[in-house]
Amino acid sequence: MLLGAQLLQVLAWPFLGGSTVGGAFLGVIGMLAVGSAVLAVRRTPHVSRVVFFLGAPTIVFTLLEAVFPTTDPIVLVSGLLHAPFYFYVSYAMLRYLFHDDKVTTDEYFATGAAFTVVAWGFAYLFAAVQVVWPQSFSNAGGFEHSWFELLYLSFSVLTSVGLSDLVAVGVQARSVVMVEMMTGVFYIAMVVSRMVGLTILRQR
Repeated sequence: MLLGAQLLQVLAWPFLGGSTVGGAFLGVIGMLAVGSAVLAVRRTPHVSRVVFFLGAPTIVFTLLEAVFPTTDPIVLVSGLLHAPFYFYVSYAMLRYLFHDDKVTTDEYFATGAAFTVVAWGFAYLFAAVQVVWPQSFSNAGGFEHSWFELLYLSFSVLTSVGLSDLVAVGVQARSVVMVEMMTGVFYIAMVVSRMVGLTILRQR
């Protein structure tokens, strides 16, 4: 469900992201999906508290950002709330993946969902960087970019395909992009390769 919700957001954003109601709807649905996934993966009081204290204000700022998309303080706080929330979600899902040595169908979906969650986290981190250090990202259209454009950059960096026309030109932005590059490589090397190895062992 989480992976489907993330992919649905990507496909629906060009049609709904331009409107206030559409953007708020997509943001809140995405946050609820991610929070539900964490609670389903790790039902512990500690995780529940973290999801509540990070997720509740993040949902509020999702709505505020949809209503005031060009207000820098709101965009900055929203990014600083979203990024750690998504990174914590990916951490909880990776803990779930590494919990046992048996590969099940839900773990395949969790592998893909955790990857998209990391991309979401870096996209919001890029948005915060863009507010603190203007002109951090550039393309033919200029220096100011929407969150969806930054998500596109995040996916291209995390997957190392390099297909984005958007590039980091600021020093701070480049340092964050380099961290995401390393994260993408480590994800393939540690998570995906482990899943492939366990699958081969199960077949044998």
